[in-house]
Amino acid sequence: MKAMVCEAFAPIETLSFGEFPAPEAGAGEVVVAVSAAGVNYPDVLIVQGKYQTKPALPFVPGSEASGTIAAIGEGVEGFSIGDRVIAFTGSGAFAQQVRVPATQIWAVPDGVDLDVAAGISITYGTSYHALKDRAGLRPGETLLVLGAGGGVGLTAVELGKLMGARVIAAASSAEKLGLAQAQGADELINYSDEDLRERIKTITGGKGVDVVYDPVGGSMNLTAVKSLAWGGRLLVIGFAGGEIPSIPANLLLLKSASAVGVLWGNSVRADPVAQGANMRQLLDWLAQGAIRPVVDTRFALPDAVAALQHLEGRKVKGKVLLTIAPES
Repeated sequence: MKAMVCEAFAPIETLSFGEFPAPEAGAGEVVVAVSAAGVNYPDVLIVQGKYQTKPALPFVPGSEASGTIAAIGEGVEGFSIGDRVIAFTGSGAFAQQVRVPATQIWAVPDGVDLDVAAGISITYGTSYHALKDRAGLRPGETLLVLGAGGGVGLTAVELGKLMGARVIAAASSAEKLGLAQAQGADELINYSDEDLRERIKTITGGKGVDVVYDPVGGSMNLTAVKSLAWGGRLLVIGFAGGEIPSIPANLLLLKSASAVGVLWGNSVRADPVAQGANMRQLLDWLAQGAIRPVVDTRFALPDAVAALQHLEGRKVKGKVLLTIAPES
């Protein structure tokens, strides 16, 4: 089959497009014929060998996909050949076929485009798990989303509003903030030319925010911690800004606040029942039109390096997708 192949942990430019052995479904697994794959910032880190987990070399990158079931392994129930699904793959999605544990695929409702569905699992899955399970976000609370114009940030804005929060979107440009506003943000902060802490004070009347969603890290993290309200929760999503921050424990103590880590992929493996219920809820909302994914750019599979470069360059406003031609 055709695939993007990583032969060594190295810059993304070293990836090659070519042949790779087609997968076979083992016990508890399915093989999905891939229609589209989502491109995510962790994919960049995995190729470079900088992520928490390192696949055995050589491997095919790509953490999520949509498509149809092509083969079913022993012991798998509830699915049939040809079913339309999305899959959290961890790796392997940048290919014409991918092998996935059956606990990491979910049926796509009728009427939902597989292309759009391909980018649902990681960004929306992360944000819904973070806001619902980790922060316990309640209607009427104030949610601050940093990096609100990026892939996960936009989903946090949208889901926070859907869950009844007052959403403050913070991003680095007016264009990104315009997207966040279209996804439901109540207040906007451009931290390229505004003082983040002072604007939060003004917006909240000095109270601070109940929940901070931080996929950026770096210096803004400390500002966000200082801006937490009493009993506030900081959601540690990732470090797209490159710097892993240190959180002063005394600031958490003084506000009876919490810093909560969010790693959705491991949560799917640790508790597939709960995360499966979350994913079905997200897919239902997608079918109803309650959530509307923003697609930034589509690339063809042979152009996966360009897609990853686009993501690495912090140019993305929404989701990047790879469209994948079937095997001929």
